[in-house]
Amino acid sequence: MKKVLAFFRKETVLCVALMLALFSMFLVPPDGEYPGYIDFRTLAILFCLMCVMAGLQKIGVFNRIARKLLGRVRSGSGLVLTLVLLCFFSSMLITNDVALITFVPFTFIVLRMLGTEQETRLLLPVVVLQTIGANLGSMLTPVGNPQNLYLYGKAGLSIGAFVMLMLPYTLLSLVLLITFCIWQGRACPRFSKLEEASSQETSRMEKKAVYQLMCYLALFLLCLLAVGHILPWQAVFFVVLIIIAAADRHILTKVDYSLLLTFVAFFVFIGNVGRIPAFRAFLQSIIVGREVYTAIVASQIISNVPAALLLSGFTGDMAGLIIGTNLGGLGTLIASMASLISYKNVAKEAGGRRGKYIALFTVGNLVFLAALLIMHLLWT
Repeated sequence: MKKVLAFFRKETVLCVALMLALFSMFLVPPDGEYPGYIDFRTLAILFCLMCVMAGLQKIGVFNRIARKLLGRVRSGSGLVLTLVLLCFFSSMLITNDVALITFVPFTFIVLRMLGTEQETRLLLPVVVLQTIGANLGSMLTPVGNPQNLYLYGKAGLSIGAFVMLMLPYTLLSLVLLITFCIWQGRACPRFSKLEEASSQETSRMEKKAVYQLMCYLALFLLCLLAVGHILPWQAVFFVVLIIIAAADRHILTKVDYSLLLTFVAFFVFIGNVGRIPAFRAFLQSIIVGREVYTAIVASQIISNVPAALLLSGFTGDMAGLIIGTNLGGLGTLIASMASLISYKNVAKEAGGRRGKYIALFTVGNLVFLAALLIMHLLWT
C-alpha cells in the first residue's frame, strides 16, 4: 500500500489521467475507433527530442556553455542575468524541463563561490527567475515544451506562424526578466573571476565527446525537420531509436515515459468523451470563445500540459489554447510541471527555506502573469 501511495504522489497527473481514461472506457467500450484517438506523431517526436536532450545533457554540453559564459562575468547583475537568460533562451530548443534540470543545480554551485552572504541573498530570487524564464522562453517555439508540440501539430501552423503568434509575449517576458535580474543583482559587489574548469580538462572532455556531440546535433536537426513536416516523423523516429540504441542504450532509460503515457491516457479520455454528444456540448459551451482564460485557469489546477490535451478536444481555436496554456504555466507551483524541478532542488539544498521560496515563487509568477494578461488584452 505504501508503494502505491508513493507512486501516486510521484506520478499524480499520470494516475489521474489513467483513472479518467478508465472511467471513459466504461461509457464508451473499446472498439475500432480507439487507435484513431492517439496522436502518434506528437508522441514519436516528443520521444525523439527527449532522447537527444538526454544525450546532450549526459556529455555535459550545456554545463560547458554555461561555464564559458560565466567566465566573462564580473558583476552581480551580469551573473544573475547570465544564469536566468541561460534558462530563458536554452528552453526554446532544449525544453523548459531540461533547462531547469541542467542550470538550477549549476546555479547552486556558482552562487556558493560568492560566499554565504551573497548565496543566501541571491539563491531563492535567482531560482524563481530561472523557473519563470524557462517557462516563458519555452513558449516561443513548438519544441519548447510538450503542449506546444502537441498544439502546433493540431493547429496546422507553420513554424514561422507559431513563432510570430508567441513573439510579442516572449519579448515582453524578456524585458521584464532583464529588469528584474538587474535589480536583483545590483547590490552584489563586483568580483574578479569565477572558478572555471582548467583549459586542459575542457580540451580533454571535448575530444572525448566530439563524436557524440556531432551525432546528437545531427539527430536534433532531424527532429526539427520532422516538426516542420519536411521529413516523415516515422522515418525520424526509427533513425533516432536505432542510433541511440546502438550508441548508448542507457539514454533510453532517461526518457520520461510517464509523460508519454499521460498523453496516451488523455487521448483516450478526450476521444471517448467526444463521442458523448451531451457531455461534448456541455464542455464546448464552457470553453468556446474563452480559450485563453479557460486554459490559464485549468493550468493552475491540473498543469498546462494536461490542460492543453483536455481542452483541445472541445474547441477549434488552437491559437487561443497555445497562448492560454503558455501563459497558464505561470501561477501555482503545479501550473507547469517543470516548476517542480526547481522546487525539488530548493527543498534538497535549502530545505528550511521552502516556505519562503513558495511565497516568492507565487508572487513573482503572478506579477509576470498579470503583465502578460494586460498585454494580451491590449494586443487583442
